[in-house]
Amino acid sequence: MFKEFKTFVMRGNVLDLAVAVIIGAAFSKIVTSLTDDVIMPIVGKIFGGLDFSSYFIILGKVPSALAGSSDYAALKKAGVPLLGYGAFITAAVNFIILAFIIFMLIRAVNRLIPKADEAPATPAAEPADIALLREIRDELKARPRV
Repeated sequence: MFKEFKTFVMRGNVLDLAVAVIIGAAFSKIVTSLTDDVIMPIVGKIFGGLDFSSYFIILGKVPSALAGSSDYAALKKAGVPLLGYGAFITAAVNFIILAFIIFMLIRAVNRLIPKADEAPATPAAEPADIALLREIRDELKARPRV
């Protein structure tokens, strides 16, 4: 069983998938930082200082120590039920950016890899019986009519 598992893991597809997952996780952190630290502050500045991550609706009782607090992280850590639609907007922007970048990468790779349809097709060899029939036809055409 161990030998089969080793064979399975050593196949190229599994190793490629593992590399893709690791790179994808690292890439996701970069996109999250891009969204949280670059794009969303610019969007907030354009729209008058909005910070989407602090937009939420309190759905339950707030502990007295946090009464009147607007700190989403502190309220969430205290276990207060919150509807964090600002965090959702930020996550949705993250997803859109990540999906667009992946789309652009796949598009570029597809342009580099020649498609099978576009490869010059070599004509199939003519069957011997067809070639023989063509020769007979041509000979008959070349003979003078009597």
